[in-house]
Amino acid sequence: MKRFTFRLITAAAAAALALTTAGAQASAAATTRPVEYHFAQGFVTGFPEPTRAPAGSNDWSCKPSSAHPEPVVLVHGTFENMRDNWGGASPLLANNGYCVFAFNYGGSAPDAAVQGTGPIEEGAAVLAGFVDQVRAATGAAEVDIVGHSQGGMLARHYLKNLGGAAKVGKLIGLGPSNHGTTLDGITELGRRLALLEPANRFLTGGCAACVQQEQGSPFLTALGAGGDTVPGVTYTVIATRFDEVVTPYTSAFLSGPNVTNITVQDQCLLDATDHLELAYDPIALTDVLNALDPAHPRAIPCQAVLPLTGPLL
Repeated sequence: MKRFTFRLITAAAAAALALTTAGAQASAAATTRPVEYHFAQGFVTGFPEPTRAPAGSNDWSCKPSSAHPEPVVLVHGTFENMRDNWGGASPLLANNGYCVFAFNYGGSAPDAAVQGTGPIEEGAAVLAGFVDQVRAATGAAEVDIVGHSQGGMLARHYLKNLGGAAKVGKLIGLGPSNHGTTLDGITELGRRLALLEPANRFLTGGCAACVQQEQGSPFLTALGAGGDTVPGVTYTVIATRFDEVVTPYTSAFLSGPNVTNITVQDQCLLDATDHLELAYDPIALTDVLNALDPAHPRAIPCQAVLPLTGPLL
């Protein structure tokens, strides 16, 4: 209970500062959209509406600005969908002047609330087609990709094996399963999302991607052969020490040229964000903004230096 209260208070403090920071950065935007910084609220709101694009995304008339010439493609994680995964990042990026696009992959049906369970190769092929669609609509030569969990790792298959390296400038992973996780980690993900009843229902034939994300799987062995990265792409990995899904959390990290590995607690010791919360965490999302636009870095909104004032909303 003490840890829950502590996390709730510190998350609210960080969110207050991040909202102020994001608002300042978005002053030139035509529309300022509310940004969700709490995973539970974002998931509950988004899970039943899997085909509804997250706020700020999929405006197919959007033309990238000179300040942000690459559109951003968001790739959700296992058991999630574009709506529940990106309720924080999508409006934040749009508020900061990016053309943002999101899609679903790997579900039993296009309108299934649970996505990201099919074979990773098939999901990467969907990503490849979606990137081409975004490039055609925006006129951009390249896109940048932000992926959560499986989404950050799946994109590497696209880069390495499906011609994506020529079409992507930056890949940013939030807790990506780059070097796999334990079976307990995948089971914990399903348990926390209340999807595994009984515990191994998805793991016994319904979730090919789960098996492929196990440490040492043939898929991950092939993906890592020859190195973690491909030339021409800049990689950023953002991880949390409290990740209970990608275990150990360091398995998210990449090695090779043009790689930056970040642990949120190295920037803010009191940040208790876990795997699911990472895509909504103000500190991690500030890292995303900085990775997309390193020439204009934003201060990390560490709650350790911010007193909590006002009501907890």
